[in-house]
Amino acid sequence: MAGFGIFFALLIWFFFFFGILLFFIVANWKIYKKMGLEGWESLVPFYNLWVLAKAVGKPPYWGLLCCIPFFIGIIWAIWLCNMLSKSFGKDEGFTVGLIFLPFIFIPILGSGNAKYLGPYGDPVAFRAYNENKKFDFENNNLIN
Repeated sequence: MAGFGIFFALLIWFFFFFGILLFFIVANWKIYKKMGLEGWESLVPFYNLWVLAKAVGKPPYWGLLCCIPFFIGIIWAIWLCNMLSKSFGKDEGFTVGLIFLPFIFIPILGSGNAKYLGPYGDPVAFRAYNENKKFDFENNNLIN
């Protein structure tokens, strides 16, 4: 009978963590859709960081620099979070929230009324996006 109790406890934990995982998948999917990207791009490991770096106006390899172990990757990830929050018109306080309370601030970006304002990390593209609301991230060109 004790084996059934352990199985039941593990099953509860599985559904709890699966629910949290699903919650973050949906929130990230919505963030990518707001940025004009495909939602599935948020699901592919490493590629999601590559695309995110381009969407916030930095070279794509910045996303991969987040994967470097120890403090180097953490610094790049914080920098990318800052560019993401500024691309949605938020300030450094929101960046701190994204870093320390992601379970609250990521859904705010995805489901809240935050609007994507363009790639903040590239001032020329940021101005162009805000003037025309269309920008080709692949070729760094305006879409008329």
